[in-house]
Amino acid sequence: MKIIVPITFSFSSLKLLAAQGADPKTNWTNNCMQCHGLDGSANTSMGKALSARDLTSAQIQSSFTDAQAAAAIKDGVIRDGITKMIAFGSKLSDDEIKALVAYVRTLKK
Repeated sequence: MKIIVPITFSFSSLKLLAAQGADPKTNWTNNCMQCHGLDGSANTSMGKALSARDLTSAQIQSSFTDAQAAAAIKDGVIRDGITKMIAFGSKLSDDEIKALVAYVRTLKK
């Protein structure tokens, strides 16, 4: 019986960690950095090829709402029939997307 309690606790802890998901900086590094760069400036080969937005720019940051940013992350961005940003809605939870939008806001210079 003593063994069951720690195992149950361990599974509960893992379930909680899985529900929390990755922190926004980790999600940025794993999903966004290839195009937007570590600092958000989009000064990467992929960012340049896709005309990714410079998220360090105050002007660009003021051009979209948090809801619009969340929708872009969740659903992707298609401009002129070309996918400019893939959708991450199947990979990230709504809470992770919300946290990622808050992280994007910290990139503004």
